[in-house]
Amino acid sequence: MDDAIEQRTDKFSGPRNILIGLVVGGLAGAAAMLLFAPQSGTRTRAQIRRTGIQLRDRTTASVKEAMAQVRLGADEVKAGVREKAGELKQRGQDKLVEQLDRASAALDAGKKAVKAA
Repeated sequence: MDDAIEQRTDKFSGPRNILIGLVVGGLAGAAAMLLFAPQSGTRTRAQIRRTGIQLRDRTTASVKEAMAQVRLGADEVKAGVREKAGELKQRGQDKLVEQLDRASAALDAGKKAVKAA
């Protein structure tokens, strides 16, 4: 049962869902503002316009922050992959040199055996 709760929690976390929550919350707030506004339509529309601009600015900032985090994560992954690739390349070269040494030693032993015969 704990695994199911963790899966649901993981499913609803992340920058995308945070942005969706911000937008839905902003829209709900705007709707509540309209319903309970004790002012004229002109003032209400101006307030809606200001609130919409503020919401847009906050959403834009959140998206930029999320993108920066994604880029940072991607750069870290890329650096890790390059490091591992370099290590694997070096290990492969070491194994190749080792095998070439073995083949050379076997060839020398074969030459000695042919000369001795």
